Amino acid sequence: MTQIKSHIGPTRRPGELGVHSIDHFNLVVPSLKDAERFYSSFGLDVRAEGNALSLMTYGAAHRWGTLSEGPQKKLSYLSFGAFADDLPRFREKLQSCNVRQIDSPPGFESNGIWFKDPDGLLIEVRVAEKTSPNEKPVCINEQGRVGAQNAPNRSAVSPVRPRRLAHILIFASDVSRAIHFYTSVLGLRLSDRSGDGIAFMHGIHGSDHHLIALAKSDGPGLHHLSWDVESIHQIGLGAMQMADKGFSAGWGLGRHVLGSNYFHYVRDPWGSYSEYSSDIDYIPVNHDWQAGDHAADDAFYVWGPVPPADFAFNHETAAP
Repeated sequence: MTQIKSHIGPTRRPGELGVHSIDHFNLVVPSLKDAERFYSSFGLDVRAEGNALSLMTYGAAHRWGTLSEGPQKKLSYLSFGAFADDLPRFREKLQSCNVRQIDSPPGFESNGIWFKDPDGLLIEVRVAEKTSPNEKPVCINEQGRVGAQNAPNRSAVSPVRPRRLAHILIFASDVSRAIHFYTSVLGLRLSDRSGDGIAFMHGIHGSDHHLIALAKSDGPGLHHLSWDVESIHQIGLGAMQMADKGFSAGWGLGRHVLGSNYFHYVRDPWGSYSEYSSDIDYIPVNHDWQAGDHAADDAFYVWGPVPPADFAFNHETAAP
């Protein structure tokens, strides 16, 4: 089983149906060699498995993502974790929502059920351990000691290694339609939105402010993978770590409004991003979060540099 030290025993809302976590994702990339270099530099434990790569976090046995090689970048599927006794109920939910169950992709073992979201993104709901946190993870942003050097020497800094996958932001051609789908079929709940531009959704069994976010585009795709670290200091160190490896393009340091997390995004070789994130809002299992619809200026970031002009561009729908 995955050992994530900040977690306590699984919790759930009795009687309510909903996925509890993002279990993993599959991303097709043009070069596994480039992917191995990028994600290893980012601080992930990248392991070769046959003709693919697995993305792990150090000190944990959970596989957060798999990478396959193909002609162009594509998010091929998202896998969500559910409690074992809920899987039959999810099958019934698909039928009641007129969502067609399909076979799993060739070469992928599965104990779950497969179907597509309104934009054709392949979705799996599988029996899996709960990897979303059951309490707000500890963040270390300490006040400096008096009469002592508080910053480490640069030569003594340890590599930044994220603790877990926090959330995924995907593109959707119709954000309202996607909200309805992920609410009615997967049991996620809306946390916040900004009109039809972007929305954030959380798990009902206790999760961060969002497990997934949905951004308006002309089709499906991956915008970013967000990885949790323990402090703002770790975010800054991560940005420097990537810049030292030649990955300086991105956006940050800053702080988001919706979710409240501190961030730095690093652009990957295919135009999407990996985010160092810390101190995101947390929604307990017994709390009913009141979703808001926020103006664009109050939905993006509180402070930080101006984002790149193409920050929200969907490279997966661009003509090859």
